[in-house]
Amino acid sequence: MPTSARFLRAAGLGARFLTVGALSTLIEIGVFNALYLGLGWDLVWAKIIASLVALVNAYFGNREWTFRDRGGHSRAVEITLFVIVNALCTALGAALVWAGVAVASAALGREAGPIAVNIVNLASIAVVVLARFLLYHFVVFRGERARPVSAAR
Repeated sequence: MPTSARFLRAAGLGARFLTVGALSTLIEIGVFNALYLGLGWDLVWAKIIASLVALVNAYFGNREWTFRDRGGHSRAVEITLFVIVNALCTALGAALVWAGVAVASAALGREAGPIAVNIVNLASIAVVVLARFLLYHFVVFRGERARPVSAAR
């Protein structure tokens, strides 16, 4: 495949991934704020639950749109890999929020407020998005998807 065609294909893949990710991010931020600020949940638990809720959108969006032509695994293996990758990414995101809020609180000399918490949360999302893309591309939806053989020849 020529370099320009490869670049265009990669750019399209990246754009679809970022679109699905943007919608998942909006879901995650909304749920996070509803749980943390609206219901007074613990910071880390709010982050974990918000990430898990957003994953439902992420799986179907990425499976059926972003990586629709990829994925040589069976559906069961694919879902298992997706869950493992996202458990690791959710743990990474929660750890980054916990550490980032601790650093922000120390830097401010007081408990971090909602704006600082959300800045840390957005930074954690940026790091986790990159990790997810790489893991989805090289692990979860790896290889070409088998195409059904046409009945008519």
